[in-house]
Amino acid sequence: MEVTLSAELQAKLARIAQERGTNPQELAREAIERLVDYDDWFVREVEKGLAQIERGETLSHEEVGARLSKHLAGKQPRS
Repeated sequence: MEVTLSAELQAKLARIAQERGTNPQELAREAIERLVDYDDWFVREVEKGLAQIERGETLSHEEVGARLSKHLAGKQPRS
């Protein structure tokens, strides 16, 4: 497989690779692997959500609002 990158993207990749003590090829491989792993996870999560909907495991708009309000009320403001 070949991938063509713009000169600007190649320069950014080289800079990041140098900062991480690796080479651009390894950094690109790692980035692609992470993207593929994330995409796999995302598809599984969507499928879980769709299955929950099919089983009727949903919340009303009001229930979501109440849960969110309760959650936010328990948060302490950052100082």
